[in-house]
Amino acid sequence: LGTRQAATAMPLSGVRVLELAGLAPAPLCGMILADFGARVVRVDRTPRYTGTSDRQGRGKRSLALDLKRPPGAATLRRLCGAADVLIEPFRHGVMEKLGLGPEVLLQENPRLIYARLTGFGQTGKYAKSAGHDINYLALSGVLSKMGRKDENPYAPLNLLADFAGGGVMCALGIVTALYERTKSGKGQIIDASMVEGVAYLSSFLWKSQNLGFWDRPRGENVLDSGAHYYETYKTSDGKFMAVGAIEPQFYEKLLKGLGLDSNKLPNQMSYSDWPKMKKKFASVFAQKTQAEWCSIFDGTDACVTPVLCFDDVASHQHNKQRSSFIKNDEEEISPRPAPLLSRTPAVPSLQRDPFVGEHTEEILLEYGFTKEEIAKLCSDKVIEINKPKANL
Repeated sequence: LGTRQAATAMPLSGVRVLELAGLAPAPLCGMILADFGARVVRVDRTPRYTGTSDRQGRGKRSLALDLKRPPGAATLRRLCGAADVLIEPFRHGVMEKLGLGPEVLLQENPRLIYARLTGFGQTGKYAKSAGHDINYLALSGVLSKMGRKDENPYAPLNLLADFAGGGVMCALGIVTALYERTKSGKGQIIDASMVEGVAYLSSFLWKSQNLGFWDRPRGENVLDSGAHYYETYKTSDGKFMAVGAIEPQFYEKLLKGLGLDSNKLPNQMSYSDWPKMKKKFASVFAQKTQAEWCSIFDGTDACVTPVLCFDDVASHQHNKQRSSFIKNDEEEISPRPAPLLSRTPAVPSLQRDPFVGEHTEEILLEYGFTKEEIAKLCSDKVIEINKPKANL
């Protein structure tokens, strides 16, 4: 498919999204929608706000607008009149102060899906408080489950609350609301709280509490680094292997690959022997390189895989066969959008991320502003037009 033809075949083609520039979760949400065909406009701040530290602008265009000034807020209001989705990442009350709250915008465009993506949500004691991934993870209860024995709870980067509980859950909410709108014809407000998003992700932990998975202290359970058969081990070349041989038949294959005799070892489920077994496994894994272990375990059901660093992940045979990683025009590698749809897959843009204000003029024209109105907004410094200079 040519890119153009492919774009029209994508599931969200024709959906107009305005994403108010923010950090981490909202840009991921907008990028997911853009990857699957939506026309996403990132509304960047002015004045003199020259760059963005966010690197999730793939497939988006940028309009630079000073929302703090009444004509800027009025411009956004007008854009929302013709949009399908607004993604806003500010703390509770900010949009209302600008006269851009959902009551105002939904009255003018009843079909608008107004997605509010925040850490703590729109109501409650912390609604107006600052926070980051680690704080949302903490309040959701999930952080208390993470970390090794006798160590403090440990946050895994900012993946869980920001991106999974925030960006992905918000995108799911938007797609759900868009589907519902096909029946009712009406938009609605989405209150996407990262605390609740990551708590929802952890539903299995809540619902499996009586299964014996989580009844021991942190770091002493099967999936939280307690078990020797669910752990990472260092290889002789300083790399690592990941082991996840939970079921007895997989555990047998693991022992076989390690050259160990199960008859001479304690029972797999004997908690008290886990620390001793970890040491044993560690000494065996330390005797071969990562590549040697791969040649032993690849193609078996021992649930042993290499821990790949970013430099190696795209060239790994499995990922290569599935084209799981893509290169853009600037040779940057990133993950291909997931999941893969058979008829209308995502066709991610291969162009660089937009510069702040690069598409201000064309977007306003598209949304019905006249050249005169755009010129006035520009001379009043309400908008910025930042066309990249052509290399002559």
